[in-house]
Amino acid sequence: MIKAIDINAKEWFDKINGNSYFSGTITIDYGTEKEETFLMPFQYGYGFSYEHEAKATLTQFNKISPDYETLNSYCKRVGIILRSNIERRCKKRELKLIETKYNEQLKTI
Repeated sequence: MIKAIDINAKEWFDKINGNSYFSGTITIDYGTEKEETFLMPFQYGYGFSYEHEAKATLTQFNKISPDYETLNSYCKRVGIILRSNIERRCKKRELKLIETKYNEQLKTI
């Protein structure tokens, strides 16, 4: 049973085209033996898109149920602690760096 989900995302706004993009990581049960981390690669999205993507990712890997509700509602209903944050006004290279670091970690496993 999952006890906590941590979502850490960064957002970049493309002023030329007027679009927002994000990337980040999702960590389940941070600091425990069952800790797992998943990547949200660089992609288009604004507002709370990063939370929707986190739910889709966790559903894809069969970590949570695909119920038709927000991640926040799901976590409240089943008793999972949800910590979610996004850093806005980042540079594009900062978002790409998340993906690079994630891929480097996978190589060491």
